Amino acid sequence: MIDLRRVSDLWRRCDVVVRDLPFGLLLAVVSFLPALHGKGTQVGDLPTRPYDALAFVAIALECLPLAVRRRWPAVCLALVSLGFVLDQIRAYHVVASQAMPVALISAGAHLNRGRRVAVVLLSAAYVPLAITLNRLGAPEKVEGYVVFYLALVLAWGIGAWLRSTRAAEAERRRRVAEATRASERTRIARELHDVVTHHVTAMVVQAEAARYLTAAPDRLDAALNAVTDTGRRAISDLRHLLDLLNPDHSDLELPPAGDLHALVERTRRAGQPVEFTEEGTPSRSAGSAEFVAYRVVQESLTNALKHAHGSRTAVSVRYGEKEIIVEVGTDGSGSQADSQAGSRSGLRAGSPGGSGRGLAGLRERVDALGGEFSAGPRGDGGFVVRARIPAGSPS
Repeated sequence: MIDLRRVSDLWRRCDVVVRDLPFGLLLAVVSFLPALHGKGTQVGDLPTRPYDALAFVAIALECLPLAVRRRWPAVCLALVSLGFVLDQIRAYHVVASQAMPVALISAGAHLNRGRRVAVVLLSAAYVPLAITLNRLGAPEKVEGYVVFYLALVLAWGIGAWLRSTRAAEAERRRRVAEATRASERTRIARELHDVVTHHVTAMVVQAEAARYLTAAPDRLDAALNAVTDTGRRAISDLRHLLDLLNPDHSDLELPPAGDLHALVERTRRAGQPVEFTEEGTPSRSAGSAEFVAYRVVQESLTNALKHAHGSRTAVSVRYGEKEIIVEVGTDGSGSQADSQAGSRSGLRAGSPGGSGRGLAGLRERVDALGGEFSAGPRGDGGFVVRARIPAGSPS
């Protein structure tokens, strides 16, 4: 059996001239059918004349150029117009004369340069044609010539409308593609910020602490091992994130809820006292909500390390049937909290050393799922981040 899909694919891969040629050939063959002699377009209504050698020339000029109506629309229109004039003056009235509106539609749709010139030349050429037909004895009145001219204008207008529609669709697709690329760039930048900032901040804090442990080799070795482990984790997460740039990669794999325990433990090893409480279990339909909850905790702990190192930090995650509640707060009692620079920074994005993207990115994530997000200072000098994330979103 013939595979119609394969045949269709092969046909679409053919050159545009090859695909446009069959219509012109079909029109030429039909023009030679005796039953259709004199059934073509008649401007002026001259008596139909039998075919002679010039009839073959007229048919060829009207039909064969249709093969290039999309590649070279100006050439097609000029040749078809010449054959049409010959056909009308000699009064063959062949079916091939139907090629004239086809050529006008194609020119209106595909002609890129000289469109106004083409319109002016065709309009100017129509007047001598009408005068010539009248002198040859055509009984047509002026009104008939005007109506036919308007029909030609309509054919050109259809082509121009197709052209504008195609241009509008191309512009729409371009804007959609740009919006998609911008969205992907924003998503990747947000993920890079979350991953890189968290791990690098932990490494910097651990390395700074290691400078004061030279007199305690065991503790120094543990601190350096923590830096190494954090660096390896950063490399692993970056490799996983860079998979997003692979066209064959379907989507980002969301970290499971169990990773929160490892996240808290890594933060503790960096010297941040963290109290972690978890209530309930994530539902199977939590989807993106669980991932966003992870990012809220991660970014909050990163800011705690950066701006309130040593402050007691409380992390609370409550899983409900329809939402996940996350709260991360510092009490402002740490080493930096006692200094003027650090005591009021808490988890605040935009503090010295921060880009201000962290909390803004979290707010965007939570808002995208229809949740609620807040971040601000507490009365005791600390800072608190709260998020209510609706569960059940597709992952």
